Amino acid sequence: MSKAVLPKDFLWGFATAAYQIEGAPTADGRGPSIWDTFCAIPGKIADGSSGAVACDSYNRTAEDIALLKETGAKTYRFSISWSRIIPLGGRNDPVNPKGIEFYKKFVDDLLKEGIVPFVTLFHWDLPDELDKRYGGLLNKEEWVADFANYARVMFEALPKVKNWITFNEPWCSSILGYNTGLFAPGHTSDRKKSPIGDSSRECWIVGHNFLIAHGTAVKIYREEFKPKNGGEIGITLNGDAVYPWDQEDPLDVEAAERKLEFSISWFADPIYHGHYPASMVKQLGDRLPTFTKEELDLVVGSNDFYGMNHYTANFIKHKKTPPAEDDYLGNLETLFESKTGENIGPETQSFWLRPNPQGFHNLLVWLSKRYNHPKIYVTENGTSLKGENDLPLEKIVDDEFRAEYFRGYIGALAKAVSEDGVDIRGYMAWSLMDNFEWAEGYETRFGVTFVDYEGGQKRTLKKSAKIIGPLFESIIRKD
Repeated sequence: MSKAVLPKDFLWGFATAAYQIEGAPTADGRGPSIWDTFCAIPGKIADGSSGAVACDSYNRTAEDIALLKETGAKTYRFSISWSRIIPLGGRNDPVNPKGIEFYKKFVDDLLKEGIVPFVTLFHWDLPDELDKRYGGLLNKEEWVADFANYARVMFEALPKVKNWITFNEPWCSSILGYNTGLFAPGHTSDRKKSPIGDSSRECWIVGHNFLIAHGTAVKIYREEFKPKNGGEIGITLNGDAVYPWDQEDPLDVEAAERKLEFSISWFADPIYHGHYPASMVKQLGDRLPTFTKEELDLVVGSNDFYGMNHYTANFIKHKKTPPAEDDYLGNLETLFESKTGENIGPETQSFWLRPNPQGFHNLLVWLSKRYNHPKIYVTENGTSLKGENDLPLEKIVDDEFRAEYFRGYIGALAKAVSEDGVDIRGYMAWSLMDNFEWAEGYETRFGVTFVDYEGGQKRTLKKSAKIIGPLFESIIRKD
């Protein structure tokens, strides 16, 4: 990895999300989000916690920036809390000037330190009032109009921001929020978990609405703001790498491709190709919404770049039985072991995550080919570490497991650029610091910085924070 293969202006840094780090849920006029409401329901979060304090970043932006400076980061991806900006969320509801001022100052402070802000408009935290008012993400007409208004307010408020992401991982909001019920607002057909929800239909409606809202916001940016501000806008999609469980079985090979289509291509195919994947249409039939001509005009070509979140890989085994009504994977099994007993990678604290750098390389190449070599920003990549919470501080900060993860994944990225010609312009490690990990609460740590939640929020850089900069410096061209 000593060869300089990345472009001179390559952006590397770290990522976070508002609800996971900010805390201060009622400060300066912020309204509740669906995650504030969800966390208050007993049993929804592993340790019964919430993002009410988290890393207290709302009151510690200077400390956050100091961490970024110490690591040498060139960029910082963070998200805006919609309910700080418009506490009730709607297009006819009042805008909160204190919320606007907070993010304005933060952007200015980052730029003053030479750190490029990469801003996500929506990272799962819908204003709760919109969910109560009209069903939130399920209501295409109302929600798209409200999101468009919110997006316009932010484009207007932050003209110095040149890198915008509309949505973070719409797959998670759709499937985990409206199929399994593991994430806010917790809709599912399982009546033991939720009194409301239809897992067979709601997730596909929400996914469709995300695409329309994305296309609408991009049109506003391109027509009203890009001419005077420059800049670019895209969406961030998540997806795991895949290997057939039995490489000799064409049905497993086909299922592996289908897994990618049901996760990534569900959103990327409409944007880059103008239609949903055939495998989804075949399995879901009329449960998958169809695009009107007006909707397609908004969606097709609505990415200036492809935002990629990636963590792990699976072996994929086809199922012989017909798909269940609530199946969202593509009628297949995801496994950590292959037919021959090969393991995908070592265990972590997260049940779903096992490191596999080769899978990252393969997926980068797959994306590049399928979507005609788009400009890619890796907007999240990282790992938890098994039992990290139970270790003494000196062991926590010596996180060789996480450092090795980054070495492997950054090496795979460099190889995809140098050997396969993939156009990668940036990389943001998840996460700048330990934080509220959604349904896993504070039982899981993903940070390159240890946060002592009980001990006055003291932050301590881990080994992994210190190796990323030198790694990139060695592979970014100087000329």
